[in-house]
Amino acid sequence: MPFIYHRTIRLQDTDAAGVVYFANTLAMCHEAYEESLMVSGIQVWKFVQEKAIALPIVHAAVDYFRPALWGDRHEIWLNPALLSDNKFEIRYEIRETDHQERLISQALTHHVCINPVSRQRQPFPQEVLDWLTQWSQPNI
Repeated sequence: MPFIYHRTIRLQDTDAAGVVYFANTLAMCHEAYEESLMVSGIQVWKFVQEKAIALPIVHAAVDYFRPALWGDRHEIWLNPALLSDNKFEIRYEIRETDHQERLISQALTHHVCINPVSRQRQPFPQEVLDWLTQWSQPNI
């Protein structure tokens, strides 16, 4: 089952045309990602503090289908998938809260697991694999 994050579009998210500035779509997706980690009990600050792992984004893409306007209420559906022992992707669907069938945009991010000191790839720890399993779904 995908993780669903609720988000209201704020004025600071929009551009001069009154729609969500394109880069802010990825920022909102990242909010959903962070929230899903916290809900799963993963304490990201421990990774940073202990210098155990880092999960940098190595690819990102967004497609837009409808404008997102100030005050709109959206659901961000997050669906991660394991790609290898050190790489996963997250597919996001941003939908209107009152009409989940109305797709606003879709995003995709690819993350790799690295040792933050050596910068070399390494396998995911079990808690990240558990997070992937918890929120993965074949198709959202």
